[in-house]
Parts: sequence; C-alpha cells; structure tokens
Amino acid sequence: MNPSLRSAALALLTAPVFAAAPVPLSIGPAFYGDPPDETHPWGIHDRNRPQPPRVVAGTPSLPGQPGRPPADAIVLFDGSASALANWESDGKEGGPTKWIVRDGALECVPKSGYIRSKARFGDCQLHVEWAAPREVKGNSQGRGNSGIFLMGLVEVQVLDNHENPTYADGFANSVYGTNPPLANPLRPPGEFQQVDIIFRRPVYRDGRVVDPGYLTVFCNGVLVQDHTPLEGQGGHMRRTKPGPFPESGPLKLQDHGNPVRFRNIWYRPLPPRSSEGGTDGALTPAATTAKRRATAADLRSDAEQRQGTERLLRLAESLVYESEPAATKRVEELATTYTIGLKGLPSTELESRKGEILGVLRAFRYLIKHGKLAAGSAPQRELERIERAQAWEEKKK
Repeated sequence: MNPSLRSAALALLTAPVFAAAPVPLSIGPAFYGDPPDETHPWGIHDRNRPQPPRVVAGTPSLPGQPGRPPADAIVLFDGSASALANWESDGKEGGPTKWIVRDGALECVPKSGYIRSKARFGDCQLHVEWAAPREVKGNSQGRGNSGIFLMGLVEVQVLDNHENPTYADGFANSVYGTNPPLANPLRPPGEFQQVDIIFRRPVYRDGRVVDPGYLTVFCNGVLVQDHTPLEGQGGHMRRTKPGPFPESGPLKLQDHGNPVRFRNIWYRPLPPRSSEGGTDGALTPAATTAKRRATAADLRSDAEQRQGTERLLRLAESLVYESEPAATKRVEELATTYTIGLKGLPSTELESRKGEILGVLRAFRYLIKHGKLAAGSAPQRELERIERAQAWEEKKK
C-alpha cells in the first residue's frame, strides 16, 4: 500500500472531535433497535429522540397548607390578594370580579357571576383545590355547588356530595351531564378537596373528528374519570353534541349560589398529541417524513463538526432516518477511506481497535438489513475479512 495514502487515511480517522454533538453519544448506542417506519419518526431505543425536559417537582398539599406547584406550572391563584388580577368577571365586557380572597382562598360571592382566568390555554394538566362551606345547607344540587370549566366549555362538577346523594352525572367530579365519577372520595365539608385533571380537547380536521378529546381526573388521589371521551362540550339538561373546540380558552369557575372556596390553582400546558403533529406516537406519514428528514439533517450537520470514525458513524446514522443520495455516497467514501487505513496494520493494533472496527461493521450490517445500504460493498467485505482474520466471529456470544 502507498505509505503516504495510508498515513493520510490514518490522520483523517484519528483526528480529534472539534465540537460536541447536540445529543450526547453516551446516552445509548446507535444502530440498535428497530428503525423508524412510515408512521413513527423514532426507532426503538432511539438515542436521538428528545430527552424529557427537567421539571422540579412541587410538594403535596396538607389540610391547612396548600402545596407548592411544579417549577414549570403557570399559577392562576396562589392565595394572595394580588392573584385576583389573574381573573375577571365572565360577563361580556369582563372587568374585575366580585369574588373575594379570604384566608388564602378565592371565595365565590353568591350571585356575583362566574369568573374566568385571563390566561387562555388548551390541553393541560390542571390542579384545583376546593372546599364546600363547613356549615351544611341544602341538599342534592343545592349544597356546595360550583364547577370547573375547562376552556369554559367542559365542566368537572364541584358539589358537596359528602353523605349527600344526587343524580349520578351531576355528582362531584362528574363530567357534568356526560359521565359520573368512578368513586366518591370526598372529604367532609369545610375540608379542601384536591382535584387533578388531564385535559385533551377534541380535535377536528376538515369537519371530521380526529381525536374526540378526553378527561382524566383524580380527586384526593383517587381516579374518578378514566380517559373519559368528550366529543364536544356538555351542558345542563342537554346531551353532548360532538363538535370542534377552539385552540384555547379560559378556565371558568361557577357561581351557583354557594360560597365555595378555591385555592392552589395552577396548570401546565401539555405538548401536542400525534393527531396534532406532535413528535411522539403514531404520526401521519407526511408528519413522520418531515420529522425524519429534519432529524437526518441535524445528524448530517453534526457529522460535519466531527472527524474520523465519529464523522463516518454519525453520517451513517442519518441514513436511518433518510436515504439521501449525497449522504449515502459520502458514507461510502468515508468507509472506503477508513478501510484503506486499516490495511496492513498488524494484528495487535487491529485488536486494540476491535470495538471501533466492529462498531463500523455493525453500522454497515444494520443499514444493509434495513435497506439503507446495498450489500457487498468493498468496505463491508474488508471489515468482514478483518473480523474473520482476527477470529472475532468465534468469540461472539
């Protein structure tokens, strides 16, 4: 072999990495699980799949002390009088609410009307704590009645049902008029009930339902609504009519004539579902292709910041997401240069580079298996020749 050619190849492949990758290579192996497909932009155990964002958890509430929301929560009411500025009357013109803050709680003033948050949101994790009056008055729907209205359209019922029966689809924690709760975990009147809601609004496209939306609700740690389909908004004495929702809306709290108190109200916006173009789950073929293409472009860009074997493998990794002709050709060129640099090396040096060499061979075999590279190329044959000569095949478990 020409010594100068061999030296040039070795210099290329042993040069240092000049920049860090957008995704640390240590978080998992490439060329590992099943690759992306027509409706899934990520492979199984895909190291390029975005990492979950870090959220500092909050603290649980105690009977006399509200807990601390998670660090990324948007707080609508924190017990302070100044938090009234986050709310307005639900009248046509809005304006200041007549509800009051008493002892760290937002209290309904009967006959003052509903209130709504100035913040508008759609899919969310919502936390609300409410307490019916300690002094029991009335029965059925006339006792400790209020409501939590997601986007102002879907009501999770607030009602003092502690030893107070009523119609099932109007029970506390019902999706009002639609679905009764699975259980009644209410504490006695005067004590705060902790309600946690996962809300996904209905999604329509071209007038047809894509996802009916749903509510999952926990009350005092007990599951009371289990992925309940919505289809559309509910209402009093009216059956739910399927229909689209807007992108966002306010949270409304109901004035039903009872001085119900609320505290520790916060929400966390949720990312889009696959039906809305999110990046996880089964996507449409068009959305999947777009995401795979973008991932491949990121990997090719990252490969250009690298040198040697890392550049080769990172560029080869891009082919898992998109079989782009120029990238395919470049992988083949880099692999050829790589195997040229291996020719003539003594067995001891090849042994010292066993992991690296088998890693390149594993990438070739993976890409060939999944139709990203053609079998029988010169680099593949040379790598397999080294594998046989070093008896690495015999040592595989």
